[in-house]
Amino acid sequence: MSDIIPTITSGIAGPLGVLHLPRLWQKASLGAVGKLHSDYPASGAGFDQMTLDALGINRETFLDYIKASKPSYTQLEQWILDQKGGALDDAAVEKHNDAVVGYNHTDDTRGAILKAVGIADNGAILDAVNLNNLEDWQDFYAQQIQG
Repeated sequence: MSDIIPTITSGIAGPLGVLHLPRLWQKASLGAVGKLHSDYPASGAGFDQMTLDALGINRETFLDYIKASKPSYTQLEQWILDQKGGALDDAAVEKHNDAVVGYNHTDDTRGAILKAVGIADNGAILDAVNLNNLEDWQDFYAQQIQG
């Protein structure tokens, strides 16, 4: 399989407590070995860059590490700690996590996602994390289950 749709949600964190980091690791790891679906960047400008910025990690340095080392998730977290002198800035992580949870897509983006997954846009689902989940799951379903 050479076009895997990532399904780890941005709303989950690993042991370091950084939301979206597991998803970023999955996307970058798949991208490094040519298995990421073409609709997904290995590291994009949205939550991906927000996460790297919160950690103070350069995007190219991050992607180069993933490509060269192909780390497990826990190895990635240890590498991040090593880059940061053994500890993260707790305030930066909290600010980042709040930003991820609190981010809402534009009305147009929300409407398009909900239409694609067959849910009425009645204002009940506003946050980008859940909207992105719905979109990923629909894409996965269409690709893997419906064929």
